[in-house]
Amino acid sequence: MSDAFQELKRRLLEINDLGAANALLSWDQATYMPPGGGEARGRQMATLARLGHERFTDPALGKLLDELRAFEASQPYDSDDASLVRITRREYERATCVPVDLVSELNEHQAATYRAWTEARPANDFARVRPLLEKTLELSRRLAECFPHEHVADPLIEAADHGMKAETVRKLFVELRAKLVPIVKTITDRPAADDSFLRRQAAEADQLAFGRSVIERFGYDFERGRQDKTHHPFMTKFSLGDVRITTRVRDDDLTDALFSTMHEAGHALYEQGIDRRLEGTPLGGGTSAGVHESQSRTWENLVGRSREFWEFFHPRLQAAFPEQLGRVSLDALYRAVNKVQRSLIRTDADEVTYNLHVMLRFDLELELLEGKLAVKELPEAWHARYQADLGIRAPDDRDGVLQDVHWFGGRMGGNFQGYTLGNVMSAQFYQAALAAHPGIPGEIRQGRFATLHGWLKSQLYRHGSKFTAAEIVERATGKPLTIEPYVQYLKRKYGELYTL
Repeated sequence: MSDAFQELKRRLLEINDLGAANALLSWDQATYMPPGGGEARGRQMATLARLGHERFTDPALGKLLDELRAFEASQPYDSDDASLVRITRREYERATCVPVDLVSELNEHQAATYRAWTEARPANDFARVRPLLEKTLELSRRLAECFPHEHVADPLIEAADHGMKAETVRKLFVELRAKLVPIVKTITDRPAADDSFLRRQAAEADQLAFGRSVIERFGYDFERGRQDKTHHPFMTKFSLGDVRITTRVRDDDLTDALFSTMHEAGHALYEQGIDRRLEGTPLGGGTSAGVHESQSRTWENLVGRSREFWEFFHPRLQAAFPEQLGRVSLDALYRAVNKVQRSLIRTDADEVTYNLHVMLRFDLELELLEGKLAVKELPEAWHARYQADLGIRAPDDRDGVLQDVHWFGGRMGGNFQGYTLGNVMSAQFYQAALAAHPGIPGEIRQGRFATLHGWLKSQLYRHGSKFTAAEIVERATGKPLTIEPYVQYLKRKYGELYTL
């Protein structure tokens, strides 16, 4: 059994290396690659994806997993070795359902679509990407049909958030929406907070330096990471010793780069905190899109938009930007960074309205996959839904259907539910952290984050993908997933801000 286990790990490390090389090509495509490299880059990424898929679906790997069943059963469920066999088998069984030609076609098409999107969005040219998006929808349906399912979106949701189905997510969204809509209406019927002072010109280098000073305090390790600029911020990992983040900077918005930096650093803290013994295996990454998003939202919102955070960083932000913020009070700044308003852009949305943006996208994905909505109808459907849900309409497609990269750099389906699941989980995890360490808010007031970071590392990060999202929530909080801590958090925080 020892020989079989070592052979399994050897094969998995090679597969991981191919995936890391593909991730590096993807990172380069989104940061530094010259436009002329786009066509070849799609082919290169497709080649690596094909090679990785072929090796992962090799019957010899399946035979090793069969040989290791008795070994797995002899180990504790939560041991690294048993978890490696269990999770690899789950992923192997899933991967063997998908033809290698489809994997290659998807990867090459995604690279081409991303390249077109980077030009189509600033040009407000949906027509340019429409045929590519129709192909994305076709490929996504073909991928879903590789698996048995009740709803066509189920396999796509399952790939991102194991254990979740379309109906499960729909029910959670209905429950949460009923709680959120009255809060949104009450707040947005009142005068909005003034945040005009955040729209003053500020040098890019100064913004990046301030964001770096914040995430270094959080615990982001620049010896094992770096930050670069891109069209749509993301985190990527090539190994547990190389976890990178990207951001965008607007010279007329003092907080866009800051909050996207904190958000992506939250993802990176998760990956940097994984036990190094899990390196190069299917356990060496975050367990689900929702759990991953819970960490980006924890550091961006529960920490980064908290009163305690700004009690410490307010004078430091003033010192960094004296002309813009020298006369802005702590109260005014705190209200500004927590301004609630009906807005067009998901990534800029406040905590209260954010999930309405997510639910809208999730519903449109389902309609496209079900055949109830055609891609050519998508821009107008987008505008109509924004008008109905948020009472506003984008002036064009650039800030409408073209704003999110997900459909233009990936598949259609399973893209968005993780954002709201992450919001819900973040409050539940944070509540548990405060119960274990009531002094965390006081430490944040002093610019210290080691206790919170340490709790998250011990309860979530170090486990990588050993446990499902449901298991990690139960282990860390003692309860199954519930929306109550999240709703309570929003009501308490925004009740005080807006005297509800």
